[in-house]
Amino acid sequence: MVPVRRLGCFLPRAVMGGMSFWGTMHAMERSFLTSSPSSRQVSAELSAASNVDPAEIGKFARLATDWWDRNGVLRTLHAINPLRLGWIQEHVQLAGRRVLDVGCGGGILSESMAQVGADVTGIDLAEDSLRIAQLHALEEEVEHLSYRQISAEDMAAEEQGQFDVVTCMEMLEHVPDPASVVRACAAAAKPGGWVFFSTIHRNPKSFLLAIVGAEYLLNLVPRGTHEYARFIQPSELVRSARDSGLSVTDMRGLHYNPLNQRYWLDDRVEVNYLLACRRAG
Repeated sequence: MVPVRRLGCFLPRAVMGGMSFWGTMHAMERSFLTSSPSSRQVSAELSAASNVDPAEIGKFARLATDWWDRNGVLRTLHAINPLRLGWIQEHVQLAGRRVLDVGCGGGILSESMAQVGADVTGIDLAEDSLRIAQLHALEEEVEHLSYRQISAEDMAAEEQGQFDVVTCMEMLEHVPDPASVVRACAAAAKPGGWVFFSTIHRNPKSFLLAIVGAEYLLNLVPRGTHEYARFIQPSELVRSARDSGLSVTDMRGLHYNPLNQRYWLDDRVEVNYLLACRRAG
């Protein structure tokens, strides 16, 4: 593990000046050193009844009006969306498929899947985000797209085995019990259906890149978006998927080069990653 205070040897001086910055860095270091999967498990037990973290809902509610600003604080989601959509369609053609988008937020992925011919239902618990998603879909006259304020678990109970494709992207690291969401996604998929996840690895590199780099240096996402203890190692997600009756077919890493502002996918699963699964037929 690389202590955060040693980053001074290679971070640009322009982004390091000031005691407030170093105070923030030391606070993040303490969080990194003390956070562990056990703290996530305790949180899950406290919120097991609903699997909702009100702080996370509030966080994204405050960002509701920024969802469709392609140059705003959520611009990274717009930048990576073509990669996400293309990767999904490498596995299954979405046209004519019934799709459930879990944790849809403002509807960036939901809209793009509907625009290629899928019949999409986006679900989320952040009412303000859903309102923005609905308004944008109306403005763009997007067909075959609807939204509901409902949890993944409740949706799966209502419509068990009804969806050809289930997507759950950039959402698992924001709930107290990600395994519960994985089970719900698996349950909502038809036999033989596809389930796609994306989340963030939990390791020192992900702390440096996804939190220190993305949130505090490059401003790719708003500060406070992520909590290191809630990151999920690939082995943990694969185990949850298999325990839920899913077979893993593909895993890809998502990468970013700040020099040319390019995103790409490859086989290195180091920080952000995507997982493709199928439910047994």
